[in-house]
Amino acid sequence: MKKAIIGFFVGILFTAVMTWQVGGSLMVQEYPSPFGIEETAARIQGNIQEAGWDLSGLRSPSNTIRRLGATVPNVLLVEACKPDYSKPILKEDSTRILSILMPCTITVYEKSDGKVYIGMMNTGLMGQLFGSTVASVMSNVAADQQKFITFDPSKPAPPLVSGKPGGGGGGTGKGGLQDLGGC
Repeated sequence: MKKAIIGFFVGILFTAVMTWQVGGSLMVQEYPSPFGIEETAARIQGNIQEAGWDLSGLRSPSNTIRRLGATVPNVLLVEACKPDYSKPILKEDSTRILSILMPCTITVYEKSDGKVYIGMMNTGLMGQLFGSTVASVMSNVAADQQKFITFDPSKPAPPLVSGKPGGGGGGTGKGGLQDLGGC
C-alpha cells in the first residue's frame, strides 16, 4: 500500500514537472518562413484577406524598443479579426474576457540565426480550455490560421499593408498606418 501511495505521488510530481517543461511549447507554435520578414508579413496579410478576415493592423514592437535606444531584431505583429468568430465569444458574459485574445495576432520575427519565423498561439488547444462554444470557434480559427501561413511561392507577394485599416476588426485592408509602433 505504501508503494502505491508513493507511486501515486511520484506520478503526480512527474506529470507536474512535464507539464511545466512542455506546457508553454504546446500553447505557441513556431514555423520557419522561406521569405524575408516583410514579404512573410505581406503574404500572411494577403492570405488573411483571401480567407475573408479583416486586417486590424500591423505593429512593430521592435521599432518602439529601437526608439528607446536598444538594439533588437525585427518583429512584426500582423493582426486580424473575423467578426463571425468574435461575435459568439463577445456576446456572452462568461467568455467576453477572452477578448484579450482579439484581434488574432500572428508574429513574424527574425532570430539570431538570420532566419525569419512565424509564431502563433495554438488556438485549437487554447479553445479546448474554455468550453464547447469557444472550442468550436477556436477550431475554426486554427484551421484558418494554417491557411494564413501556407504560401504559394509561384505567386508574387502582395504589397505589405502597413495600415491600421479600421482597427478593432472593422478594417477592409486598405489604408496607411501613421506609426508602426508597438507595446
